[in-house]
Amino acid sequence: MKAMDVMVRDVITVRPDDEVAAAIKLLVEHDVSALPVVDDGGKVVGVISEADLMRREEIGTERHRSWWLEAMTPGATLVGEFAKAHGRKVREIMSDTVVSATEETPLGEIAGLLEKHRIKRVPILRDGKLAGIVSRSNLIQALATSDVAAGSDGLSDRSIRGELLDRLSEQTWTDFGSRNVIVRDGVVHLWGLVGSPQEHKALLVLAEQVAGVKSVSDETFPAY
Repeated sequence: MKAMDVMVRDVITVRPDDEVAAAIKLLVEHDVSALPVVDDGGKVVGVISEADLMRREEIGTERHRSWWLEAMTPGATLVGEFAKAHGRKVREIMSDTVVSATEETPLGEIAGLLEKHRIKRVPILRDGKLAGIVSRSNLIQALATSDVAAGSDGLSDRSIRGELLDRLSEQTWTDFGSRNVIVRDGVVHLWGLVGSPQEHKALLVLAEQVAGVKSVSDETFPAY
């Protein structure tokens, strides 16, 4: 399997000049640990994560050192710590080193990136622009579907997944496209929160109607 088979397409992002408070609100509302930072052209220029927000003056967690230890600390380190603690714009506190992959990257390589860099998610780029994101939980979801069938038709599964995600994006009654969908051997696996019994029923009906779908494995759980 490749990144395109498990990535979430509807990614919550922020801009460099957005307020840090707005980014924090998005992290909480969408229950994610990091947000890609994109410029006006859609290029990923950074990532703002929980780690960037651990040392903040608002909650009294900014770093304090004795005078002699501060005198021994490199200036670049002190400047970076000050920005993390006091910055009001995303660009002031974001990490500008972005670990990314493409849609064609095998999941094994994605797992390696997550381990090597000790991160929880990897932005997926297409022509240098954000196309999706793969998180640790997406890899676990893929693992959970791995015993569905050996020798599945990957191209067919991808076309089914693409069609289903396109249909989900057209619906005004759900945002389920921002969660994850995995297709293995024609079986659609739906993962994540569902807001109401009516939405749950409609999601299953929508998935069942996509050409090529053999069955739907309901891995959702209610938020109601």
